[in-house]
Amino acid sequence: MSRLDLENQDQLEDVAKQELEEPPMYKVLLYNDDYTTMDFVVRILEDIFHKSSSEATRIMVNVHYNGFGICGYYTGEIAETKVKAVHMSAKEAGFPLKSSMEYI
Repeated sequence: MSRLDLENQDQLEDVAKQELEEPPMYKVLLYNDDYTTMDFVVRILEDIFHKSSSEATRIMVNVHYNGFGICGYYTGEIAETKVKAVHMSAKEAGFPLKSSMEYI
């Protein structure tokens, strides 16, 4: 094997390693407040996070009693989009519901 072939193989191995790495993941959280209704939180969880009615209710109860609830785990761009969607929907409905994302 020539030196050029070895350099190309090293470059291919580097590219293969980069392609196999999984993207960083983030958890998306909802926070309790004194104004947002439980029904609205359940609807957000169903519409934006595609949770079943029972799963949405379980998360809403966590938000209510623990101050926050985990909506799911997503890549960075998806998590950011979901946080923005929560804030937009809450603003349109007149609620102060807050959401954030945290690196796992």
